[in-house]
Amino acid sequence: MRRTARKLRPREDKGSGVAGPPSEPSSSSAPGPPRYLAIGRIVRPWGILGEVKVEILTDWPERFALLEHVYLGEEAMPCRLERVRLHQGYALLKLAGYDDRSAAEALRGQVVQVPHEEAMPLDEGEYYVYQIEGLEVWTDEGESLGRVVEVLFTGSNEVYVVHGPRGEVLIPAIADVVLKVDLEGGRLVVHLMDGLI
Repeated sequence: MRRTARKLRPREDKGSGVAGPPSEPSSSSAPGPPRYLAIGRIVRPWGILGEVKVEILTDWPERFALLEHVYLGEEAMPCRLERVRLHQGYALLKLAGYDDRSAAEALRGQVVQVPHEEAMPLDEGEYYVYQIEGLEVWTDEGESLGRVVEVLFTGSNEVYVVHGPRGEVLIPAIADVVLKVDLEGGRLVVHLMDGLI
């Protein structure tokens, strides 16, 4: 399951105090943070000098220019960044040791990651995917809907995929639906609007 360093805004925080700042989930409710967070995926080689074109999976594209190293794939292989530039919504990276197109081709499909410790700080009411996945979902009337198994990114808002007693339920991450994100308690409280289920 993809874990990205994308910000989630489950509700607009307008001083209501309902959604608190992000924090570490408790060991009793959810697993701890992953060792690495994905910030991109290598799409293909770019040019003939070893650059790769990277799909950006973070809300902070500028963070690529601040990095000295990235970690690739399941093995989190460390690679030194020699050069970074942004181009038409993608990042173009030159990694040390990959100096021609055929070497860069071997990186196609690899996930580009950073250590969890280098995650960008979040504002109040913003969450990483790993913080939301695994949370128990309860309605404001006390009904258990199951657990969040995936976060989908749509054009307008995120959608939480929940598996539980009612089967699969799709919860839009909007203020009228997601009432509370309780990371310490390992749960979401939601309001089921008419037609949602």
